[in-house]
Amino acid sequence: MPYRLLIVDDEEAIRFAMEDYFTTAGHQVDCTHQAAEAKALLAQSRYAAVIVDLHLTGLQGTEGLDIVSYVRQQCPATCIIMLTAYGTPDIEHEARRRGVDAFLHKPTPLPEIAQVVCAVIRARDPKPPS
Repeated sequence: MPYRLLIVDDEEAIRFAMEDYFTTAGHQVDCTHQAAEAKALLAQSRYAAVIVDLHLTGLQGTEGLDIVSYVRQQCPATCIIMLTAYGTPDIEHEARRRGVDAFLHKPTPLPEIAQVVCAVIRARDPKPPS
């Protein structure tokens, strides 16, 4: 079943690879590298899932956590997957406290990311497609 996805990552190569992979699989994909643009896209469209990086403006930034909080408040039905190379137990705990459905560490193979995305979407909305 195709889903609408939002990918928020500061690395262009990662955005491009994920967009290509998910689009080829039949999903609708929007991408951005900025928190403000992510929030604008979320205000305009309904997404089944958001895949968000922790750091969007540098190694010390945690803008991804702010996006998690925003999604959980404004779009409670949207699934959230955090994908980061800088995950620590404390960061993962905080991300889960804010409402992420899955926490993945980079590098994670695209097929595995896709499996997690589909699994969390189905877990949130288990009714089969008609």
